[in-house]
Amino acid sequence: KGADVVVNASGALQDGLRDDLKGIHEAAVSNLIEALGGSSALLIQISAAGVGDEAPTEFFRSKARGDAAIEQSDLNWIILRPVLVLGPQAYGGTALLRACAAFPGFGFSIYPNATIQTIFVEDLAKAVVLAASGKLGTRFVADLAEGERSSFQELVAKTREWLGYKPWKLTLPVPAIALRVVSRVADGLSWLGWRSPLRTNALVSLKNGIAGNPSTWLERGGAPFRPLTETLALLPATAQERVFARAYLLLPISIGVLSLFWFLSGLIGLIGLSQAASLLTDAGFTKGFARASVVAGSVADLGLGLGVLKRAWTRWSCLGMIAVSAFYLIAATIFVPGLWGDPLGPLVKVLPSMMLALMVALMLERR
Repeated sequence: KGADVVVNASGALQDGLRDDLKGIHEAAVSNLIEALGGSSALLIQISAAGVGDEAPTEFFRSKARGDAAIEQSDLNWIILRPVLVLGPQAYGGTALLRACAAFPGFGFSIYPNATIQTIFVEDLAKAVVLAASGKLGTRFVADLAEGERSSFQELVAKTREWLGYKPWKLTLPVPAIALRVVSRVADGLSWLGWRSPLRTNALVSLKNGIAGNPSTWLERGGAPFRPLTETLALLPATAQERVFARAYLLLPISIGVLSLFWFLSGLIGLIGLSQAASLLTDAGFTKGFARASVVAGSVADLGLGLGVLKRAWTRWSCLGMIAVSAFYLIAATIFVPGLWGDPLGPLVKVLPSMMLALMVALMLERR
């Protein structure tokens, strides 16, 4: 109540554990319209270029239904539909773009005919401010896009150059079936809370191109948007960006390795219960206590190995791995110190696993 301008920038790529497209793109918009009913407030809806009832993904179709509800309302409204937004902070598709560009050794050819347009995040913010000023009028829909178009491969190549890496000497095409398998896996992980940019909606959107026609915006008096080359020139490309781009590729692999390591550790402990318990009985513990300790440790390992896969539990699972590992090391040092001299180094190998868990915990920052 009493707001002069309301800007709705909420959105989600695909249904999952943390996201509900209908709730975000339709129900929330309907609630906004109802809340603002009878007021003179201006509602600015940040939608997406390419939305429509016949669009190839539910992301665009649900966005279109939300936009249609706004257009049919009695409110003062403006619907802005930006293309791929680039900014200093990378997440989702832009993080994947940097990761693809930083891939070591060779590159991948994905959807070579896909057309991409971009918009600098500051230009998008300025467009919203200009629209909010009322100078462009109301009740119109406008795409926000640079004038130039690039293929996805050109976009990746320019991003790689921006990061300071030399062009690849070898680029390998990615089969369509491989992309489908990856997208299905990513879809499944979304129900564990992971918002992967490799989900079906993202890849289908990429395949169909991310482009818009800014003519309405320009005709209304809006300023043209900076092209990709100028956008990249305005962004820093320091060691931070290079490290992030490559670490982004390693994060899901690291989580998978941790999960496999801890799950197998627990499973092997249960399978070899007698052998594992003998280490404790040889140290003077009773057989019952030794077996109970191995079972408890194995169950904890299994829980941590599975828990790290769920996004909401990943950080706590990593910290749990560090704590349990430290307990194992301390207990072994006190009761079975001879393990430190074992030729296979069972205790020594715990140290790098602790560091991997710590690194994953630190890499889970959200935007």
